[in-house]
Amino acid sequence: MTQIMVLDIMKKAFFTIMIVSGPILIIALVVGLFISILQATTQVQEQTLSFVPKILAVIFGLIIFGNFMLNKLISLTMQLYELIPMLN
Repeated sequence: MTQIMVLDIMKKAFFTIMIVSGPILIIALVVGLFISILQATTQVQEQTLSFVPKILAVIFGLIIFGNFMLNKLISLTMQLYELIPMLN
């Protein structure tokens, strides 16, 4: 296994991490921003108010994007397993 192969595997892994985590992070960011704006306009500064909607949104996002995320991870894993015979 050469350095180029290792760097290519790392590039694929990091890209997969970004693709898999992206939808959930964006959902949490948007919901958190919306709740923060709502808290600022109503001047309700309850700390736990932002966590419950974010948790529910992330769970909903996992239900929606879970299949996509799992398929991306399976694809990367299959590519890694295909590289095993090339190891010396």
